[in-house]
Amino acid sequence: MKKTVEFDAKIENLNEVLSFVEGELEALNCSTKEQIQITVSVEEIFVNIAHYAYGQLDSDGNPKPDTGTGPMWLTISGDSGKVSLVFEDKGFPYNPLLKPDPDITLSVEDRNIGGLGIFMVKKSMDDVSYEYKEGKNILTLEKCF
Repeated sequence: MKKTVEFDAKIENLNEVLSFVEGELEALNCSTKEQIQITVSVEEIFVNIAHYAYGQLDSDGNPKPDTGTGPMWLTISGDSGKVSLVFEDKGFPYNPLLKPDPDITLSVEDRNIGGLGIFMVKKSMDDVSYEYKEGKNILTLEKCF
């Protein structure tokens, strides 16, 4: 099974993205525990793309949140026991895996802002990889179930 769907990278489309993923995971007979881990990860990645992939840059060259939109493609493929989700966008090149993991031993007040979401994705998926190819960010999540 392999399906690709295009969405506008806008927060308003989050429920549609999650419904698509949940339907495909059910068709694969993915367990409830893994479905929850995968959908939480999908939400984190989609929200980050919607907020930061497109738009304007600030004076330091960082994307300003919610200043633009563009396409995002999500490909889900799987067979018995494994699912792969590939997120692609034509936004600013950005490898979220290069962001240092937060020090979760620190109190919330003492931690730097940001990075917790991608940290949770890396911990809940079996494999997470990134590449920038042909003008696209390509982030792949894999999970065995």
